[in-house]
Amino acid sequence: MLRSMYAGVSGMKGFQTKLDVIGNNISNVNTIGYKKSTINFQDLLSQNMSGGGANPMQVGLGASTGAINVNHNAGSSMTTGVGTDLAMMGDGFFIVQNPDDVGTDGGQYLTRAGNFTVTNEGNLVNPQGYNVMGFTNTAAQGDDFVAGDLEAIVINPNDYDSFSINRAGEVIGKAADGTETILFGLGISNPENPTGLNKFGGSLYEMTGGASALGINAQTVEGANTSVASGMLEMSNVDLTEEFTEMIIAQRGFQANSRTITTSDEILQEVVNLKR
Repeated sequence: MLRSMYAGVSGMKGFQTKLDVIGNNISNVNTIGYKKSTINFQDLLSQNMSGGGANPMQVGLGASTGAINVNHNAGSSMTTGVGTDLAMMGDGFFIVQNPDDVGTDGGQYLTRAGNFTVTNEGNLVNPQGYNVMGFTNTAAQGDDFVAGDLEAIVINPNDYDSFSINRAGEVIGKAADGTETILFGLGISNPENPTGLNKFGGSLYEMTGGASALGINAQTVEGANTSVASGMLEMSNVDLTEEFTEMIIAQRGFQANSRTITTSDEILQEVVNLKR
């Protein structure tokens, strides 16, 4: 009976964690670029009642949280008409750099949230003010884009009246006389195991060794075998119907485990009351 009580407690704790995950998903249903999390459970150690033989007798001791994974499936795209709003049309992440923490992979983060803006100085930045990173164009005027160094994307307002970003991730500046020049190519990171990324907050991810042994490993949009849509944003991939269904399952599971504890308590009370 005590085993059943402890098993019930472990089950209640697990479903509490499940509700925490569901609640966080629902709260981010409208967060740009948010990727929902899912939780998996695993059984705890089993107590052997009798060992050996073809069919050993074992009693389980409850459940525990096995993993909380991030689902990196693409969310739906929303048209905004804003030229600096970008949506990744495939795998990969935009690379942003904290201007106060520069260095080799220092201060660099990945994100699917493409709600970028341009500062007065011409820097393309995310809502936190982090610079969007891209490859400089080393090709001669009029030639195709040739990737150079990875740097912060800056469109000098003194040289260019406007700019645009095409599906290949090329940042094209337009001068007052109508001349167009490819200035940058967006930097894209495509880790082998996106679920290994560490959520940093602000729709940002930190690179970890579990996500990629090569680090951020910036590539061009073409090199990452993807494309970029300007004037669109990728929304959250949270499905409210699925989340509410999982919430009901978690609620009933919590109630069932609490009933296990209540029933075990009633039986213990009967044992105590055997002798009066």
